[in-house]
Amino acid sequence: DLKSEMNKTRKLPLKKDNRASDSSQEDAIDQWARRRKQFKDSKKCSSTGGSSINSTITEGSINSEDARSVDLGLYSENEDRAFYTESFHSASWVFRGDDVSPNNSPRCLSKRPRPVAIRERTVKIAKGTGNYPWGFRIQFSKPILVTEVDTNSAAEEAGLQVGDILIAVNGTDVTSMPHSEAANLARKGPDILTMIVGSDISRYPNTPKPTCRGYLHKRTQSAILKGWRKRWFVLKHNGCLQYYKHKKDEGKCRPLEVTKLEGAEIGVDTSLGKPFVFKCIPQAGNRIFYFCATSNQEMKRWLEAMDKAVHPVHQNHVWVDVTLHNNTLPPLAIKNPECLGLLHQLDRSKDVWIQHYCILKDGCLYFYATLRSTPAQGGLYLQGYIVSEQSLGSKRSVIELKPPSEEFKTFYLCAENVNENKRWITALKASINKWLPLHQAIQDFMNRPLEETRM
Repeated sequence: DLKSEMNKTRKLPLKKDNRASDSSQEDAIDQWARRRKQFKDSKKCSSTGGSSINSTITEGSINSEDARSVDLGLYSENEDRAFYTESFHSASWVFRGDDVSPNNSPRCLSKRPRPVAIRERTVKIAKGTGNYPWGFRIQFSKPILVTEVDTNSAAEEAGLQVGDILIAVNGTDVTSMPHSEAANLARKGPDILTMIVGSDISRYPNTPKPTCRGYLHKRTQSAILKGWRKRWFVLKHNGCLQYYKHKKDEGKCRPLEVTKLEGAEIGVDTSLGKPFVFKCIPQAGNRIFYFCATSNQEMKRWLEAMDKAVHPVHQNHVWVDVTLHNNTLPPLAIKNPECLGLLHQLDRSKDVWIQHYCILKDGCLYFYATLRSTPAQGGLYLQGYIVSEQSLGSKRSVIELKPPSEEFKTFYLCAENVNENKRWITALKASINKWLPLHQAIQDFMNRPLEETRM
C-alpha cells in the first residue's frame, strides 16, 4: 500500500544510533525513488490491461502538485454506504411502479386517492412583493403538485421543493379540492402562507444533489511549483471536490486530489490582485485553495454549487431510506423481488469476475456475498441505465449496464448461462422502467387540461 509506505517514511523512529537512523532514511529514499521510476515507466504502458501498474498507481497518488501526499481515503466509487447512486442523484426521478402503460400517468401525477404519506412536513412562507410574492408554481389537481421553486425566493428559503404534494393550505385539506380553489385559499390567507406538504416513494421526485464541472486555474503552493495551473474540476454529488489534469481523465483514472467541502469556508478573494479568484478553506487541515475562473459568471456558478456542498441538507429521499433499510435485511427478507440469483460482476481494475448473490427490487440491485449473508455488501441504483447483451473477451454473453451519461460507470454482469442472462436482462429492463425522469413525467402529463398558478 503506497499510502502506508509513505506514512512509514514520515514516521521513522528516532534511534540512538545515528548511523542506523541515516541508513533507514536512505533506504526509504531509495524505495521512494524506485516508486517514482515505476510510475514513470508505467506511463509508457497501456492501462487497458486492468492489471497493469498504471491502473493502480496515479500521478496524484505518487506526488501531488503541492508536493504533498494525497489522502485517497476520501475517494470511493461507491457512495451512500456502498451504493453506487450517481445516476439517481444526477437528475429528478419519479417512481411510476408497474404503471408502464402509456395511457397511465406515474402515480406521482395520477388522480388516484392519496395514500398515507411516508413523510409530511409543514412549510411556512413569508409573503414578499411583486406579482409572485411567494416564489413557486403549482400545477394539476388531485394531487396539486409543486413544479417550480424560484431561486433565492421565500419558498426556497422555507424549504419547499419541486415535487412536493400539497396536503393542506392554511389549515384546510386540499387533497380533494380543485386547483383553483386551493390557489384562492392561499391568496386570501394571511401574509404567512402555511402549507403541509407530503411525499412518498410513489409520488415524490428526488432533488438532484449539487454538481459542477469545468476547467479552473488552481494556484500551487509548494516551494518547488509556483503559479497557476489549468485543471479539470469536478464537484461530486457527495460534496467532494476533485480535479484531474485533463477532462478526458475523469472516469479513467483516480483524481489528483479529493477535498470534502462540508463545513468549509468559501468566498471571493481579492488579495492576489487577480480577477475572478475565489478561495476555499476546508474544515479539516489548515490549507487554503485558490481558484481562478474565466469570468465573473463562471465564478458565481462555482460558488453557488460549492455553497450547497458546504451546507448540505442531510435528508434522504424516501426511496433511499427504503433501500438502506433493505440493505440491512437478509436476501430473502426483501419482499416481492423482481429477480434473484447468482451474478458475477466484472472488477475492471483487476480483470476478475466476482460472484454475488443478487436481489433486484424497484430499480436497485443488491449485492450479497452469499445467500445467507447479512447485510448486503452494497448495490447499484439503476435509474436511466440501458441494459443490453454483449460479448466481452472470452465470454460471449455478458449483461452490459450502460449509464445515461459518460461521466458515470458502466457495469458488466454475467449469470451462470445464456438463459439466465436473458432472464436477468428482462427483469432489469422492467425494473428500470419503473422510474421516469421528472421532466418526462410532467411532459407526458400535459395532455390533461392544464391548471397552473404562479404564487
